[in-house]
Amino acid sequence: MEVASKNLQPHVIILPTPGMGHLIPLTELAKRLVSHHGFTITFTIPTETDSPSKAQKLVLDSLPSSIDYMFLAPVDLSDLPSDAKIETRIAYTVTRSLPSLSDSFRLITSTHRVVAFVVDLFGADGFDVAKEFNVKPYIFFPTTAMGLALFFQLPKLDQDYTGEYRDVPEPIQIPGCVPINGIDLFDPAQDRKNEAYKWVVHHAKRYKLAEGIMVNSFDDLEPGPIKALKGAEWGNPPVYPVGPLIRTGEGDDVSDPAGCLKWLDDQPLGSVLFVSFGSGGTLSSEQLTELALGLEMSEQRFLWVARSPSDKTANATYFNPQSIKDPFDFLPKGFLERTKKLGLVVPSWAPQVQVLSHVSTGGFLTHCGWNSTLESIVHGVPLIAWPLFAEQKMNALMLTEDLKVALRPKANKQGIIGRDEISRVVKGLMEGEEGKRLRCKMRDLKDASARVLSENGSSSKSLAEVASTWKNGMKT
Repeated sequence: MEVASKNLQPHVIILPTPGMGHLIPLTELAKRLVSHHGFTITFTIPTETDSPSKAQKLVLDSLPSSIDYMFLAPVDLSDLPSDAKIETRIAYTVTRSLPSLSDSFRLITSTHRVVAFVVDLFGADGFDVAKEFNVKPYIFFPTTAMGLALFFQLPKLDQDYTGEYRDVPEPIQIPGCVPINGIDLFDPAQDRKNEAYKWVVHHAKRYKLAEGIMVNSFDDLEPGPIKALKGAEWGNPPVYPVGPLIRTGEGDDVSDPAGCLKWLDDQPLGSVLFVSFGSGGTLSSEQLTELALGLEMSEQRFLWVARSPSDKTANATYFNPQSIKDPFDFLPKGFLERTKKLGLVVPSWAPQVQVLSHVSTGGFLTHCGWNSTLESIVHGVPLIAWPLFAEQKMNALMLTEDLKVALRPKANKQGIIGRDEISRVVKGLMEGEEGKRLRCKMRDLKDASARVLSENGSSSKSLAEVASTWKNGMKT
């Protein structure tokens, strides 16, 4: 084929910002655009190093042939301070990748009819490149409508409040959302002097440049925030709830080296608590010990994905989910032996979707990352909310106060959740009356999540509307 004769099938370029939690829902969006709406896709992936992570490659190599990917030239972040926050690193990775992104656009637009450019929450600086090539920019917001509402309000909050949000005595009101205490706002808002906060405000201001914003949520899950976002008073671009977009596990060749699924097959129906803090979450050494002893005291069955602790940061494995040290070395002495009849501890990874969909799984102790939360909703598994970083405290607030599908253990004055509290909450979820009520509510959300993704469901219609806008744009 000559370069001049373009492939006229509508093509979309997607830019995921660093982190598996951003890549996964974007690949699910891409799969849906390919299978339901006939698009072809190229992922253009910013990177800090010459070699992408194994986890990234695994996800990308499993995609359908209509979805291509290219890694942008690695950027150098060695000039950033060692304590630079995640959001700062992500923002610089994207801005320093823009020349390479421009080269990729030139290449892709020479052979394809590119109809849209989609970025996730920290990719709005890429809009300048899209504009250069006359391609319409869109945002896929991979977390909650509540989080998106906060983004739109952030420039106003930034003007209205002078001190730190955590010192504001009354809850902060965001239209359509449950009131949020300042201390529960997402991590970058906890230190307004930090560069991470400035980057988030910068991106929030650029959101209005998008032609539209897809959000990984759905009407029945977040009616308040979605209604507020669709109202005209904020002057934001059109918002399309297209979720829940999660890994389905269908057709996957499931890798399960630790034998989690075989172990679950031997457990009673709904009896196992799944414990996992996602690909980026880590506990301190002291907290890891308390969790282990709390699980033991609860006398409930558990499947725990254990990671080596970090006493520095709660997101130590965000950029590299592979743990170097053996997490078993950090467990209390004799713990594995004492709990071997009730529990299975696996190092670093488990096939989460298959675990959550297993009939023996009856609860999920989670960091409240949005991918994990949606996976539990789709499979109807009630939660213990244990937020660690990013917007997870906001998610936990919504799950406990608004949706009432989660219990949340309380930390002591030192910020540690003690073994007694862990044991109490685990028992409450797995065999208490409160657990039964949560289970009921979660079942309703499970049914709703299946409904919205059916052929005439609200999320399917939302995505069809976006797809139609892109295709019609081709004809003009």
